[in-house]
Amino acid sequence: MRILVVEDDAQAAEFLRRGLVESGHVVDVAGDGKLGLSMALDVDYDVLIVDRMLPGRDGLSLIRMLRADARHTPVLVLSALGQVDQRIEGLRAGGDDYLVKPYAFSELLARIEVLARRVRPGGEAVVSTLLRVADLELDLEHHRVTRAGRRIQLQPRELRLLEYLMRRPGRVVTRTMLLEQVWDMHFDPQTNVVDSQISRLRAKIDRDFDPPLLHTLRGFGYRLGAESC
Repeated sequence: MRILVVEDDAQAAEFLRRGLVESGHVVDVAGDGKLGLSMALDVDYDVLIVDRMLPGRDGLSLIRMLRADARHTPVLVLSALGQVDQRIEGLRAGGDDYLVKPYAFSELLARIEVLARRVRPGGEAVVSTLLRVADLELDLEHHRVTRAGRRIQLQPRELRLLEYLMRRPGRVVTRTMLLEQVWDMHFDPQTNVVDSQISRLRAKIDRDFDPPLLHTLRGFGYRLGAESC
């Protein structure tokens, strides 16, 4: 899943980001409510984790603005304010769940997984837990990858890389995009980490199958999909 964390406490945000990344998710972080709202409107996130007390724009105001714009992205509200009326206020503002600080990370993880499986009004799934490109499938819930029905074993980083590519089938994904979204590097460290990881992933999903799905476009980036797409 791609998750946005809106948290002004840098230490708390880094704890969340690191834990979610280690759990196989792609994570963006905003340090204030104004930036968080802008990012939530610009990017199609699967789940938002929003602190209630934020500079620039408070968390509940951020959520109200999203709902007013007909954005139904599931939102988990985090807050040290845990009285019953405060939790009710958070839910009535448009939050889908409310977790009081301090919290157990395992509980937070379980709650966002539940939120991602919920269905929007009208029956539209918030996010599919099964991604498909040609005969390649990724089951996000069970971290299971198959091609033509055959199981493929991937490491956590390979799973995150594959998920990022599968959410953009047929689109060119640049090296910089992968460094930022899969490795969380917001600069070019002059490393071949992307090339080597792509090579390992290609060997696993393409070597024993036809046609090849993972393509390198020299000078541009990479694309996942059949050659005709």
